[in-house]
Amino acid sequence: MEKNATVTFKDSYKNQSRSSAALSVYNTGRQQCPPNYQWGPGIRDHYLMHYVISGRGYYTVNDSTFSLSSGDLFLAFPGVPITYKAHGRHPWEYCWVGFNGSDALPALLAAGFSKDHLIINNLSCGPKFQSVLTQIYECRGGDFSHTLEMTGKLYSALALLVKSAPVKGHPESTYVQKAVEYIHGHYAYGISVEEIADYTGISRSQLYRVFLQETGQSPKEYLTNFRMNLACRLLKTTFLPVGTIAASTGFENSLYFSKAFHKIYGQSPSMYRRSPKKE
Repeated sequence: MEKNATVTFKDSYKNQSRSSAALSVYNTGRQQCPPNYQWGPGIRDHYLMHYVISGRGYYTVNDSTFSLSSGDLFLAFPGVPITYKAHGRHPWEYCWVGFNGSDALPALLAAGFSKDHLIINNLSCGPKFQSVLTQIYECRGGDFSHTLEMTGKLYSALALLVKSAPVKGHPESTYVQKAVEYIHGHYAYGISVEEIADYTGISRSQLYRVFLQETGQSPKEYLTNFRMNLACRLLKTTFLPVGTIAASTGFENSLYFSKAFHKIYGQSPSMYRRSPKKE
C-alpha cells in the first residue's frame, strides 16, 4: 500500500545485539503518526535523533516545549526525560535513529549539540540527512555485516551534522570536546580529573561545571562509564582474565574494578560474562 500523509504507518527495526563498541545503532525507522500520537514522558538509555519529514509536532525537554515542523531535527540524551507529540490536525512524519558508543558524544558535541541544545531548526543538510537515515534502515539485519553497514551509515549521518554545524561553537562545548578527547586517549592510565582539566586549560571546578552543563554528567562519571563500557565489551568478546581487563581499562586493580562493576551493574564481572547477551 502506498504511504502518504493521510495513512499512518510505522516501519521500525531494533538491533538485538547491542554492543559497547565505538558506535552502535540501537534502533531505526520511519513513522507517519496519527493525530496527537505521543511518546513519554520517559527516558531513553541511548541517544535518539528524529528528523521531521513533514507535518508538525511538539518536543518537551528540560521543562520547555518546542513546536517543530518539516526540516527540523530533535535529539534526546540518555537519561533525560522527554515527551514528543504529533500535532492534532497536521501530525508529523519522521525518521529516526537510536545509537550509543564512545564516539557518540564527541560527534554530537562537534555538531553543536549539548544537554541544553537539542534542536536544529531547518537543518541545512536535511534532504541528505533523511536519505542517510533511510539507508540505515535499509541496511538493517542481525548479522555482523549488517551491523557494520548500519554503523558506517550512522557515521555518515553524524558527519553531515558536523559539516553543517556553525563554524564557531559554544566555548563550553570546545572545553568538553577537549576533555573527551583526552579521556579517549588516556583512559587506560591512572588519569585524574585534574589532569583532564590541565589539558583543557581550565580549572577543575570550571571543567566540572561545563561538562555537567553540556553532557548531564561529571567528568569523573563520564570517565568511569567510558571505562566500564569498554570493560563490558571485552568481557563479552574476549577470554581475557578479569584482572587483565581491569588493567586495560585503567582500573587500579581487579578488586577495585570488581567492586565498581558490581555497584553499577549489580553483578560481578564474571557473572556478567556468563550472562546471555541483552536482547
